[in-house]
Parts: sequence; structure tokens; C-alpha cells
Amino acid sequence: MNNTHHNFYIDREKSWLTFNARVLQEAADETVPLLDRLRFLGIFSNNLDEFFRVRYAAIRRMKNDKKINSEKVLGGISATELLKEITDIVIEQQSESLRILSEIEQKLQKENIFIVNEKEVSKEQKNFLHEYFIQKVSPAVVTIMLNDLNEFPLLKDTAGYLAVRLEMKPKKTSLIDSFIPKKEVRYAVVEIPNTVNRFVVLPSNNEKQYVILLDDVIRLNLDYIFNIFEYENISAHMIKITRDAQLEFDSDLSKSFIEKISDSVKERRIGEPVRFVYDQAIEKDFLSFLLDRMKIDSSDSIIPGGRYHNRRDYMSFPNLGRYDLLYKPNTPLPIPGLEIEGSMLQKIREKDYLLNAPYQSFSYVIKFLREAALDPKVMSIKITLYRLANNSQIISSLVNAAKNGKKVTVQIELQARFDEASNIYYAEQMQTEGIELIFGVKGLKVHSKICVIDRIEEGKVKRYGFISTGNFNESTAKVYTDLTLFTANSRLLKDVSKVFDFFEVNYKVHRYKHLFVSPHYTRAKFNKLIEREILNAISGKEAYIKLKMNSLSDFKMIDKLYDASRAGVKIQLIVRGICCIAPQVEGMSDNIEAISIVDNYLEHARLYIFANDGNPEVFISSADFMTRNLDSRVEVTCPIYDDDIKQELIEIFEIGWKANVKARIQSDDLKNRYRKKGEEKPFRSQQETYKYYQNKLEVITEKI
Repeated sequence: MNNTHHNFYIDREKSWLTFNARVLQEAADETVPLLDRLRFLGIFSNNLDEFFRVRYAAIRRMKNDKKINSEKVLGGISATELLKEITDIVIEQQSESLRILSEIEQKLQKENIFIVNEKEVSKEQKNFLHEYFIQKVSPAVVTIMLNDLNEFPLLKDTAGYLAVRLEMKPKKTSLIDSFIPKKEVRYAVVEIPNTVNRFVVLPSNNEKQYVILLDDVIRLNLDYIFNIFEYENISAHMIKITRDAQLEFDSDLSKSFIEKISDSVKERRIGEPVRFVYDQAIEKDFLSFLLDRMKIDSSDSIIPGGRYHNRRDYMSFPNLGRYDLLYKPNTPLPIPGLEIEGSMLQKIREKDYLLNAPYQSFSYVIKFLREAALDPKVMSIKITLYRLANNSQIISSLVNAAKNGKKVTVQIELQARFDEASNIYYAEQMQTEGIELIFGVKGLKVHSKICVIDRIEEGKVKRYGFISTGNFNESTAKVYTDLTLFTANSRLLKDVSKVFDFFEVNYKVHRYKHLFVSPHYTRAKFNKLIEREILNAISGKEAYIKLKMNSLSDFKMIDKLYDASRAGVKIQLIVRGICCIAPQVEGMSDNIEAISIVDNYLEHARLYIFANDGNPEVFISSADFMTRNLDSRVEVTCPIYDDDIKQELIEIFEIGWKANVKARIQSDDLKNRYRKKGEEKPFRSQQETYKYYQNKLEVITEKI
């Protein structure tokens, strides 16, 4: 494709679906342990749910809004065409995922693990399941008879349903009718409860292990639910609905922000349906009845599926004690020179430290907050929170600090998508404990990951803090790769304090000497850095750009990178997800190479390196190159001033760039080709990163 004269972009939605296809590749990959392959199927399904609730829904709204010229917004394709193309891609991916699931199940059987349905259980297992249903499942089951309802019930988009069809025994109504039996058909839906584990491990008297899905436990016990009806045939097929997840806020001034978010999260339950997935074996009359009563039309994505949906639950498939069928976990390593035992603040006072989780232990973040909570000299703690773990240790450390009389200020993002309810719960808990809460900035999501504490030392205020690329969340820190800088650098932390001042007084725009802060400065700062590389390339100086991020979709930033490529700047991109740049196009992006790494951990860190004529500048950031991160969120990009850490981050990028096992080439044909090994040995960057940190530790230990 030769686009020498004008720039060319890859469609954002298709690029996202291509990323999810890489997740599906992991599920299909025979070198991935079997139970992890199931986990990747769950991630694929979960991602797809979120895609429909957010992106598909947004395009559908665009299609229905007569004021919007969708072709202009979507770069030359109409919303109607794009919705159709998305549905076609998804139907193909769904059938591929079913094929992979069936292959994994066959391989599990060779390992003596059997996923059985209600027709395959033994007599003992049937008795066990009947008892299990009565005790555990039945109290949580909601069943709705549909025929006589004036209004169709609201189906939740977080739940799966069994659509049950009852063919009643014929009734003879009179002597004349006695020879013409009338067959009445009744329809019902049974909600599959999500308070009960989806996978039930069955008792077994031999070395074989059996698992049955909750859906099939309900199918086995349909008669228990419907025995008041006289039916001669009963069938159950799974259906699932996905709704538009856009939050709508009311303008009632008497409501607190927490109340408004809380109400709009409840409203989301009744968002417009955007996708309907059904078991292909369902009876035609029942399918028509459902589509008609739920007012689902051809602008919604109607997807024929298999017997089971909500496959995101496979993310928590029981391990059955079979650790040989899972990736061997790497024990998180300590940070060389920074002991968890002694005082972290004393160490950080002397020099900066970098944490690269999950290769290194996230416990350092908790320890930092716990120490600050107890230290009599610490006066205040300020932190931003976006997504939190269940039973968050971060929250308990902050509550502990407040109980010890520290002034604790928390900027909590109540609009962290799909985590709103959990964040509301924590916000209310913190308010009760006297923690001062700031709820973001009107019209801007706060996505930055920062913390600063004030400590009195020799009569003066000394600041300590950390700046990160990821959420302060112990659960995701086990599987998301993220970088956190611990520092006492007064220049950086003065800027961090100014960000908190901005949260409190939004109309005052601060000047930052060191950090790049969105929405005011990030775009301009990155433009300047790219411009400098362009000028250096033109002058024959060393010029390159190495960027690692989750998504690259901002057209203006892409244009800037195309300009740099044309000027001869070598550009290496590691972009995990959406990548709208088209690399290696003659005359436009000859000098741009882009890869995506999808492996056991989710690549989440943002790392930006600019050659600067042989004196590289290195940054970590909470921001991707997406329009929302640059222009409509509060994001923080932090320069790395410590030479050792700068070197470490350059080396970490190089390890990622050498990847040839789990790296796919980002290209405009969206083919997800694996990077060729050529003569080189297989190089799996996540394993090599862990080895890199092991070696670092050994070197330090030897020195001691």
C-alpha cells in the first residue's frame, strides 16, 4: 500500500479486535499450559464483552445520531458499515474460540480432567448434584415465566440466562376438541446466579477429575424448578445480552457526586442492548419471541454461539491441584539495595529506586504507605486511586494513617469504568474514617498514578513519593507489568504536589518544571521531543524514538511520528493493543517498526525513550498516545533523572524489542504474524526480563 502523499491510519476498532485475536492465539498456542489456555479464552471473552459495552455501543450511538457525520469521525467508513464489519469479525472469532475450547477439552481428557454435561454424569454424581442444587444453587436462582408478562423483564448484562421452553401436555377442552389436541408452549428464563461458582468439581472414586458447569447443574434440575407445570417436553438454551455501558449523569444539584455516580451505575443496568448471543440450537419460535419482545433489531449485533456463553468465567477455572498444567509462577524478586525490613524512607532519601512489578514485589508500595502511616514525623499523605483490589491493603494503610492523625487526601476516580461500584464503596469507607476525598475534576478523568508525603525533618518539610504507570492494586500487580519510581527528588515532588493543588482548585493551571501533565502540557511536550529528533536526524546526529505503550490511536501524534520517519528518525514501537499507525509503508513510515507482545503477564507499562543525540531522555507515564490521555484526562509523565535507573529502563526496552516468541508484528493488514526467529535463539521477553532482575540481584549480592 503506497500512501506517499497523505497519511494513512488503521481503523481503531478493527485494530482492537486484532489485539483480542492475539489473546485468542495464546489460547490456541500448544506451548501454553492447558489451564492457562483456558484462562486466555476467558480473557478473550471478557475483553469482547467490554468492547461491545463501550466501543460498539459508541459507534451504534453515532449511527443513530443524525447530527454526526460518522464517515468524517471514523476516517472514511460509515458507522453502519463499520458495525457490520465488526459483527462479521466477531462471529468468525467466536467460532474460532469454540473450536479452541473443544480442542482444549479433548487435551484435558488425556490429562484425566473431564468437563461433563448433565447427560454424562454418573448416578452418584447425579445424586450429589441434586443435593448441591437444593442447598447451594436453588436459593440463588431467579426464574421468570414470560408468556403472561405485559413487559419483558430486564435482563442483566453481567449474567447468563437459560431460555427454557416448555411444551405442555395437550388438554382436551370438549368432546369436539378431544381429537384435536392443543399444544401450549410456555417460555421462561432462568438467571444463572453469579454468587455461586460457575464450575462445580464433582466427587470421583478414581484418578479422573470431573467438572460440570453451573448451567448444566440447573439443566439437570429443571424438573425441580418447573414441576408445578404439566409438560411433556422441556429444553433450555443459553442466551446473553450486552448493554451500552455509557454513564448518563443527572444535573440534580442537591445530589452528591457519589450519589450521582451511584445512580448512573444503576441506570447502566437498563442501557440499550447492543449485542445478543444465543445458542444456535434454540428453537426458531423461541428465538423470534425473544428478539421481538426485547426489541432487538439488525443494528444490534446478533451472534449465534454455542451451548455456553459468559466464557469470561474461564479466567477462574479451578486448578484442581494440577500445577503442572499452569505456568510456573516466578516469585517476585526484591529490589536490589532496598530492603522491605528497614526504613524505606531512609533509603529513598539517598537515591531513587525503580519497582518493575510483577518481576519485583509490589509489597514495596504497601510498605511505603504503612511506614508513612506510623512515622511520627510524617504529617500528610496524598495519593490518587483508580482501580483498587478487593480487600485493598492500600485502603487499610491509608485508614491506618488517618487513625494516627495524619492528614490523608485521596483523589479517587469514581468513574473508573466497571469499577465504579467498588470505588464508591471504598470512598464511603474512607469518608467515615475522616480521609479527605477529592472526586476528580469536572469533565476530566484522573488517570495519573501518584503519591506524595510530607515529612518534617530538621524543622523543614521533606517530600517523599512515588510515580507509577499502573494502578495501586495488589491483585492486578501480580499479572500487569508496571513501573513505579520511588523518589525523594524535591524537583519532581514539587510538581507532584502542584498536581494535587490542581485537583483542589481546578481553574488554576500550574506550570510544571519537570513532569508532563495532561490535559495541559503532555501533547506539546511530546511534540517538542519528536521535533528535536527530527532536527537531529536532518543534521546527521544520532536520532531515534523508542516507545512502549498499551494503545496508539491519536492521529496527530501518529502524523508527528510519520514526519519523524520521513526525516530519517528510527522508530521502534512496542504497542500491546490498539495500534492505528501503519508501519513500513513506503514514503510514509519506512523507518517505523511496531510489535505487540502478548504473553502470561499483561504488558501495561508506558516507557518513552528519545535519543537526544546520544544523551537519551527516558520517561515513564500513565498516559498512552490516545486522544483521551493527552487531552481529556489528568495524566502524569515523569522524566527519569537517576542514571542507573535510566540505563535499566533502556535495557528493559531492548529485552522487549528482542522478543521473538510472543511478539507479533503490528501491520496494516492486521494479520498478527509472529516475528520470525531467523538465526536467533528463541527469546521470550517476559522470561528474559525476570532473568535480568535475577542477575542484577546476584551482582549486588556478590558485591556485598
